[in-house]
Amino acid sequence: MITYQQTRPPVRVWPALDLHGVDFDPVLTELMEEGPITRIELPNGTGWAWLVTRYEDVKAVTNDDRFSREAVVPADVTRLAPHFIPVPGAVGFADPPDHTRLRRAVAAAFTKRGVERLRHRTQEILEDLVDPLLRDGPPADFTERLLVPFPLAVVCEVMGVPAADQPRMHEWTYSILSSSKGADRSEEAKNNMAAYFTELLRERGSTGGDDVCGLLGAAVARSEVSEEEAVGLALLIQIGGEAVTNNSGNMIYILLTRPELADRLRAEPELRARGVDELLRYIPHRSAVGLSRVAKEDVELCGVTIKAGEAVYNSYLAANRDPDVFPDPGAIDLQRSPNPHLAFGHGPHYCVGGLLATMESQLLISTVLDRFPGLRLTVPPEEVPFRRGALIRGPEALPVTW
Repeated sequence: MITYQQTRPPVRVWPALDLHGVDFDPVLTELMEEGPITRIELPNGTGWAWLVTRYEDVKAVTNDDRFSREAVVPADVTRLAPHFIPVPGAVGFADPPDHTRLRRAVAAAFTKRGVERLRHRTQEILEDLVDPLLRDGPPADFTERLLVPFPLAVVCEVMGVPAADQPRMHEWTYSILSSSKGADRSEEAKNNMAAYFTELLRERGSTGGDDVCGLLGAAVARSEVSEEEAVGLALLIQIGGEAVTNNSGNMIYILLTRPELADRLRAEPELRARGVDELLRYIPHRSAVGLSRVAKEDVELCGVTIKAGEAVYNSYLAANRDPDVFPDPGAIDLQRSPNPHLAFGHGPHYCVGGLLATMESQLLISTVLDRFPGLRLTVPPEEVPFRRGALIRGPEALPVTW
């Protein structure tokens, strides 16, 4: 008789690869081919974890309360980053009902109506960056002049962070997200950002407001969330907002290296919203995998038993290339419909800023297409530098002319 231990797939070592451009991870491709559920060992942490790659299975795990984010905190799960420093009370590591309570505190800022209220101001921020860029003329580094300051200014606007504090917010975020900076630098940056938000939330507790810090400060004052929880949530949103820099950088890199796509979006602006969705599906926006979950009890999935205490990773990147859901998944189809991509996750931990990030990318891509008709790289595509040792992938610099 075959025991279930003998039927488990082998553990595959998944090294940290510094991939160029929007190249899809070859190790993940192999894992997808090996089956809907495999076992992996990442460069840091201990032991191994399950990896789920098929679209419907990824959705099932993210919606299943038998898999816990909270249980990850005390566990030394195998992981990509050399350091693991979750903020106490952070919503990313909370399970319902606490997770639901925390998200409710800031929900008003991220509804469709709330995000649409920001559209005009977001376009103003963008134009304030594009106008001097055009006046100064080419060449320019789009990452430095546009891709970094634009999302940072928008997320700070959403958070209620004064413009004067934006540079240090960016520096702290970069240190937290970079696996090459080391645990001490990441810990220091996290503590500095937490101290900043602690003071800001205390200031905003009496005044309130529609921005995130106003909503969180008021929620703390009403004892709906603790100060520690509010600070953890503020950090998560602030850091997540900067991911737009990399996603949008990848989008522009694709349009610069596949000019036929840019030409079509210029000629058919009605395709741009759908095109941004397709680029969000297509782009491998992170390295390896993100945050794991831990099974609270034995769970049957894909013909195997995931035992209580075992870690599980979902690959949204793999799910977005599932051919059963996305025909010809390796191609960019600007008219793809429907396009139920999982670029922002799924289930209770769906990215709270997904609508905002999509709006930012839509405005940025449209503005770049319309105002820089002759935009092109000043170096060969293979010489565009991409961030090394980064958990979120994107161009470190984007040298262009027009």
